[in-house]
Amino acid sequence: MSFENRVAIVTGAAQGIGKAVVERMNREGASVAVADIDIDLAQEVAKAAGNKAAAFRCDVGKTAQVEQLVKDVVARFGKVDILVNNAAICPRISIEDMTEERFDQMIAINLKSIFFLSRAAAEAMKPGKWGRIVNLSSTAGRVGGIFNATVYGATKAGVLSMTKSFARHYAPYNILVNAVAPGAVETRLITMMNQQSIDNTIQAGPLKRLADPSEIANVITYLCSEEASWMTGATVDVNGGTLMV
Repeated sequence: MSFENRVAIVTGAAQGIGKAVVERMNREGASVAVADIDIDLAQEVAKAAGNKAAAFRCDVGKTAQVEQLVKDVVARFGKVDILVNNAAICPRISIEDMTEERFDQMIAINLKSIFFLSRAAAEAMKPGKWGRIVNLSSTAGRVGGIFNATVYGATKAGVLSMTKSFARHYAPYNILVNAVAPGAVETRLITMMNQQSIDNTIQAGPLKRLADPSEIANVITYLCSEEASWMTGATVDVNGGTLMV
């Protein structure tokens, strides 16, 4: 899966799945824009990746910033070929305690950002008649009802529908748009849970363990490659068998 001469944007790239995607794509030869709200961590990731990576500060919840991100990446690398919409938040808030402010924040970061960043990136990809967009959904978007993550699950379900719409719209330009729905991955979102919840999550899956971020990054990287040239509008479930559909 050679990514020589490809330019990728990865959001939420300073840690977890996003960082793993940067590392894998960098090994395959891609130039990578490491986009994150935490510019210090993003710069560390970019430095470790070498001179074919650069850090960009971006609050994906702000539409003007995601549109500027694409312009800045084109200015730095000359084009955009790949976008991985990974940035998201998952505060554990009960239905009773949810506020309008927090609701709107999750919609802005988890869903609205994907629309406006994908549109900006796809428009930049159109002249080259080649592009890959991968959106991170979640098992929560498949099943709903995740404890104290009602709005998070709703945003991740919205990602699946939006993926299909973008796939249809940009297919004439050979821009393929797919989604990945991970299960429980050993990232900050999981490790912030109490140990009993973590143990329950592990026991709920046939493989009886959490995923390593690299295992999700491998699937994302495949979807961004030439090898996935007959896939668009699809959702790939990478959940260790927790949900089988």
